[in-house]
Amino acid sequence: MKEKLKIIKEVIPWLKEKSSPCLLCPRKCKVDRQEKLGFCKVQNNPFISGYGPHFGEESCLVGTGGSGTIFFSGCNLRCVFCQNFEISQLLEGNYITIEQLAYAMLDLQKRGCHNINLVTPTHQILPILLALEIAIEKGLNIPIVYNSSGYDDLECLKKLEGIIDIYMPDFKIWDKELSKRIVGAKDYADIAKKAIKEMYRQVGDLIITKGIAQKGLMIRHLILPGNLEDTYKILKFIRDEISENTYVNLMGHYHPCWKAYEHPPLDRKLKKDELKKALEIANEVGLKRLDKTHLALLAMILE
Repeated sequence: MKEKLKIIKEVIPWLKEKSSPCLLCPRKCKVDRQEKLGFCKVQNNPFISGYGPHFGEESCLVGTGGSGTIFFSGCNLRCVFCQNFEISQLLEGNYITIEQLAYAMLDLQKRGCHNINLVTPTHQILPILLALEIAIEKGLNIPIVYNSSGYDDLECLKKLEGIIDIYMPDFKIWDKELSKRIVGAKDYADIAKKAIKEMYRQVGDLIITKGIAQKGLMIRHLILPGNLEDTYKILKFIRDEISENTYVNLMGHYHPCWKAYEHPPLDRKLKKDELKKALEIANEVGLKRLDKTHLALLAMILE
């Protein structure tokens, strides 16, 4: 942890420079976030909706003590189907101090969580590192999980090498025009591909010890109605350009939320034949580490 703390202290001045005007994510809003809100609608102070042990994550993150999740409000994407839209778009939550964020991390460790799971950290990485500096100095020593949308700035990610233990990005969409329409970023796939390659370069394939994730890359892909072509392209990219041993959570729990009803076919749940086809695609592509817990849930849906 001494080396991690050293890197954090070195990176913080760089992040401060990049945050005013803000260049921390691919949006490059270039606004002073203390004076004006950018795309993410959040200042450069910690803004969270809550924190606590979470037992709904992947089993290798949850273990027996839960994943120590901290939910950051705001987002640098605008997914019309967001299943946490109250937090990401309606900004449910409160600003807290850096010291309070550090306390939350230490509290999660004290409560027996196996990791600190930073949910939607991209636009709040500066206050996160400021809090980590305090928390590590006070004894924080469990893995740090970077749980993002995949829409991350490459230069910023490179600065996080040695700080983040587990990267867990989404890879949502492949098609550019569809991305523009439903996540608000035509370049989403191009950014996500570069970001995920960098994440993998830093931490490699996921290492699990006694059932608990320690270090490595995990990727989530939410199957969307009427969009199995993108599912195939995304899984093939992971297999061909990342690793056949990448830990992938193929998620089939999609349900219409937020503004999805305005964008058919996102206005409906997945059909059984779509779930079956997605599993066939995963097997065809040849990925060796599909999340078994969520596959079991898929199987129950298909019955």
